[in-house]
Amino acid sequence: MNDNHFKFSPAVIGLPLFFVLFLWIVYWIQIRFDFDFYKNGIYPRDLSGLQGVLFSPFIHENLEHLYNNSIPLLVLLAALQFFYPKQTFGVIGYGILFSGLITWIIGRENYHIGASGLIYVLVTFIFFKGIQTRYYRLVALSLSVILLYGGMIWYVFPKVDQSISWEGHLAGFITGFGLTLYYKTPEYTKPIVYDWQKADFDPDTDPFMKHFDENGNFVNTEIPEEEKEIISTYFNSDVLVNYSIRKSDDSDEKS
Repeated sequence: MNDNHFKFSPAVIGLPLFFVLFLWIVYWIQIRFDFDFYKNGIYPRDLSGLQGVLFSPFIHENLEHLYNNSIPLLVLLAALQFFYPKQTFGVIGYGILFSGLITWIIGRENYHIGASGLIYVLVTFIFFKGIQTRYYRLVALSLSVILLYGGMIWYVFPKVDQSISWEGHLAGFITGFGLTLYYKTPEYTKPIVYDWQKADFDPDTDPFMKHFDENGNFVNTEIPEEEKEIISTYFNSDVLVNYSIRKSDDSDEKS
């Protein structure tokens, strides 16, 4: 696989725009009709709170909360769709599902809402998968992501900010890393295959190998006339080359 694997498509722009637009529509419905969507978030270890596994990424507390999640989603979803098109919908779907379930298991008894868990899934997946592939373009993408969003790592720890769901961030981090192990990406560099490794290689007709016997010993064979003409054509020259030789000081002293 080579660089042709990365091809621009309308989905690179359309997917993140549609996803973020949907978040804003949900928020508009919430404030326009005074719906209380908060209770549709994840409420840990409660059966009714399981609905939040699917709904919580689309629910936000206020405009600032929504805006802060929208920009990273636009960037990360576009990068995911361009560099990992075959894994995109799986990463999003499984990322929402498993990060939500982990949050439901380990979270505090409060409603957990927002798309930040999915953002942690995307950041973690793009970073670790790029490092795992060892392909220079994807490694560069990993480094770019960590430069932009590397500071997010502090928010997977408790007591940084009690108003932030660090459990959801940690769940997204775990899920994103797990998905890098689940999804196998193709090899991006082909191994070098030498002529003698090919199935149709015949050592008896190879001009180099015929100078060796079956034990690898050199055999001083006579060069055919046609090969001599080829050698003469390539290595004979009318250009005069002068070499200058300078004796070392030690040799001058001895002489």
